[in-house]
Amino acid sequence: MTPDQIRLVRASWPIIATNADACTRSFYKHLFEIDDSAARLFAGVDMTLQRKRLEQTLAVVVHALDDPDSLLPAVAALGKRHATYGVEDHHFDSVGEALLSALTETLGDSFGADVRTAWSDAYALLAAVMRRALIRAKSPSVTSTAEISIAEA
Repeated sequence: MTPDQIRLVRASWPIIATNADACTRSFYKHLFEIDDSAARLFAGVDMTLQRKRLEQTLAVVVHALDDPDSLLPAVAALGKRHATYGVEDHHFDSVGEALLSALTETLGDSFGADVRTAWSDAYALLAAVMRRALIRAKSPSVTSTAEISIAEA
């Protein structure tokens, strides 16, 4: 991500954080509408707690976008944990679509093309790292997640 993209993501964050509950509700609503298999992963989950976790995760990501040395290992660990939840590779596409839809609703006119691209690129980076970690967690013979680099993501 470029410094300008990081700035755009961070500049939009206060609006998202102020409306975090509505944003995360919108995210899960969209996710469950577009991906039944993702919806099934949340059966029996406390969605109030889950929405709070999503908000906290987004906050960490926004604040650490310019610190890949701390961000990428944390994201890889998150991807590894998601393997135990039954997450499949295709879920990352649904999550990306749901996230952009929720951000569109939350930010309204503030979600212009540049901001959308910045968030899309941020998600693409995270999803790439998580996907690799998920694959490695499901296939122990694959090289460890410690070898994931920004260039590979």
